[in-house]
Order: sequence, then C-alpha cells, then structure tokens
Amino acid sequence: MRDVRDETTELLEKIGVPAAQFNSGDLSVTSPITGEVIAEVHTQGDVDAAVARARDAFLKWRSVPAPRRGEFVRLLGEELRASKAELGRLVTLEAGKVTSEGLGEVQEMIDICDFAVGLSRQLYGLTIASERAGHRMMESWHPAGVVGIISAFNFPVAVWSWNAALALVCGNAVVWKPSEKTPLTALACNAIFERAAKKFGDVPDGLHAVLIGAREIGEKLVDHKDVPVLSATGSTRMGREVGPRLAARFARPILELGGNNAAIVCPTADLDLTLRGVLFSATGTAGQRCTTMRRLFLHDSLYDDFMPKLIAAYSSVPIGDPREEKTLIGPLIDAGSFENMQYALERARSQGGKVHGGERFETGASGAYYARPALAEMPAHEGIVREETFAPILYVMRYSDLDEAIALQNDVGAGLSSSIFTMNMREAEQFLSAAGSDCGIANVNIGTSGAEIGGAFGGEKETGGGRESGSDAWKAYMRRATNTINYSADLPLAQGVTFEV
Repeated sequence: MRDVRDETTELLEKIGVPAAQFNSGDLSVTSPITGEVIAEVHTQGDVDAAVARARDAFLKWRSVPAPRRGEFVRLLGEELRASKAELGRLVTLEAGKVTSEGLGEVQEMIDICDFAVGLSRQLYGLTIASERAGHRMMESWHPAGVVGIISAFNFPVAVWSWNAALALVCGNAVVWKPSEKTPLTALACNAIFERAAKKFGDVPDGLHAVLIGAREIGEKLVDHKDVPVLSATGSTRMGREVGPRLAARFARPILELGGNNAAIVCPTADLDLTLRGVLFSATGTAGQRCTTMRRLFLHDSLYDDFMPKLIAAYSSVPIGDPREEKTLIGPLIDAGSFENMQYALERARSQGGKVHGGERFETGASGAYYARPALAEMPAHEGIVREETFAPILYVMRYSDLDEAIALQNDVGAGLSSSIFTMNMREAEQFLSAAGSDCGIANVNIGTSGAEIGGAFGGEKETGGGRESGSDAWKAYMRRATNTINYSADLPLAQGVTFEV
C-alpha cells in the first residue's frame, strides 16, 4: 500500500486545500492506520473573530429567499459528488474507516444536501384557528443566527453535513469546531464549501468557518453569546459539561451523546439475518459508533445454538489496513481507545464474564492499534455492562421473558438506539410501543447501526435529547414566532377579557 502521508497530501491537493494549511502547522495529525504523522495543521483559535464574521454573514444570508439558499446547498452537494472518492479516501486515512464506510459517509453528506434542497421549499408554519372574529393566527419560522457545530472523530464529515446543510437552508451561518483528531477532513470540507460558494456567486464572507484546535476552542464556542444554537456530538461526559453552560446563557443545545445500545433476540428470530445484523452493528467502524451494539439479550431457548455461531463469526471477520478491499474492521483511533477497551474487558472478567477475543491484532505498524472484536458472556446486567466503552465489545446475556429483556435494555443511562429480532408481530409491536424501548431509535429485524438521513437522529436520557438530520429536525435551527393579525374594526381580547376605558 502507498505511504499514508504521501496519499493524504495528494488527496488534499486534489480537493483544493492549500498546502500551507496542512504541511507546516503546530498541530500534528496522525493516521490510525499506521500511527504516523501525516500532516501538520495550524490551530485557528480566534473564536471571537470567526463568530463576528459569521454574525455579519448571517444578517445578509437570512434575507436570501429560502429556495435560493437551497440552490447553494444543491451546489454544495454537487461538489461533494465530484469529490466523493477523494473525501471518502481521506476519511479512511484520517479516521481509519474501511473504504466502503468512508465512501458511505460522503454519500450521507450528498443525501442530506438533497434532503435540505427539498426542505428549502417546505419550511412550513401552521395556520391556527383563532377564537376571535376577524383575526387570523399563524406561526412563522425565522433563522436563529450563528449555529455552532462541535463534531467527533468517528463521523468526521457526516455529522457536520447533517447540521450545516439544514442550518444553511434555514438561513443561518455556521462555525465548526471538528475533533482535533480529524482536522484534515474538516479542511477538505471547507475547501469544497468554498468551491460551491464561488459557483453560487454571492455567498456572504464568513458564512462558514472552521476552528482547528483543542478543547479550549470548543469551550469558547460553547460560551459565546452570539451563538444561539450549538450542536455537540461526543460523550455523555462532554454533554454534562456543555449542557449547563449553554443553559446558563439560554442557548439552544442539540446534544447527540453516548449510547449503550442493545438488541433482543426472540425465539422466533431469523438467526441467519440476526447474525449478520449483530456482526455489523457490534463490530463496524471498530465499535466506534455512537449506535454500536454493546449489549445483546439472547433468549434461553436459542442461546446455546446462537453463541457458537457468533463466536465463529467474530474469530473470522477480516481485520487490517482499512484501505484493503477485504478488510471489514480497521484500527481503533489511538492508544487510549485500546487501553480503555482492555480495561473494560478486565472488569468484565472480574465480574464473572467469559471473554472471547479482544486482544491486539498485529499488523506490523507499531504505532497503530488494531483489536480483535470481543464477546463477553456476562452472568448479570450490572457493572461494566451498564457503561459504554467506545470499542468493539459486545456483552451477551440470557433472558427468559420479553418484559424482563425490555426492562434490562432500558436500564442504562443512555437511550440512543435499540433493536429486536423477531418474527412475532406482537413482540415487535410491544417493543415499539410506549411500554417498549425508551430509545430515540427502535428497530425491528435490523441492527442498532446504519440510520438513514430521512429520520431524525438522536436519543433520550443521557444521549442528550437532541435531533439532527431528517424529519422535522430543521426546527431546532430556527426560531418560531406566533403571529396574530386583526383584520376587523374591533378589538376583542382573548378568553373573553374586557378592558374598556
């Protein structure tokens, strides 16, 4: 395979990122594929200047008709199509995703742009029946202002696009703080944005900004008085810090945090389909998705039949350089992730768990951290099972009663994604009912990962309650006004109140 740094440089140049932005900076970027430094970028921490420029741009952009704003996002989608191969490959090099996942992430960006273009003609408000004669009541939606985005390393470009595409058609400006582990893909997205802006012709200067750097830059963005909406993707720990700070200044949070996601396998499940669904959800992206399946409840009647098949599948799944076509599991992002995985497995063993796999997988790259996915057969739903470890660990437990399994699935802090495998309609409907899964995503006969852009993405409880991407998630990027118009010659008051002088 080609040298990772040389390939990275070639891709960035082809996308249009100026060489000065990635070959002489103060922040070293490493690739999880080899652990080697592949670029040096400049930290860009002047948050006040970026937000001020974005605020000025917003004051102009908000008056551009929404369908016209949609035309710009259409152009952005076209530029993403033109650079899909290069940007997808860059995701692989910088984040360690296998080739199909890197390309799939860019396709998700293209899809959300298409969605946003249609949305630009559907920013609907309601007309509401008034109790007063000669009056009309309605609601209207207006741009919120500057939208801040803080994204994580595991989806370095798709999460930005979910937020940015909607924020832009809604009339907002965007300031983006990507993970310091994946700044190159952010610089690439900004170059693609600028290409679209040049074609559009009259995009206000400062409408989109990228801030490269560490935690303190994100904190400044969170605390900035001129950022009324902030979307943050990351750990629950991060959300516990970000949420109160936004609340203190009455800013609107869109929090997409952790997920200790579970699946329930019922006696009637199609076990071949279930095996494939579990394998992707639990091991895809090396377990580094917020929707990764981390807990599996198997019915007593099929446990002894299903577990050997699952163990065999885990032992044979191809691990290695994510650029190779046969690879299905690439590296963990860094040494810290591998250490956290090993610590969790030691705790599982100390709590009576039987662990299969989980050891380091040697590829010859001493600075890279590849791991075999791990299965941990656990005696009870307690301890480490109730915590999220951002690594390919699946805790497996028996159950005998569906009500019990649903209660255990819900008995964790997070509430992001969930699934049930069953051919029984009553079991499926119970799982989807108000008495079933308490997660923001509840699936039947598919795994916990792989959400489509058409549905609102996010979860409840410690997942933060935010929603991004499809459905009516656009409303989070706008402010709502209720309007009442009196077209009569009278002035009746609501609720029959009289006030005559």
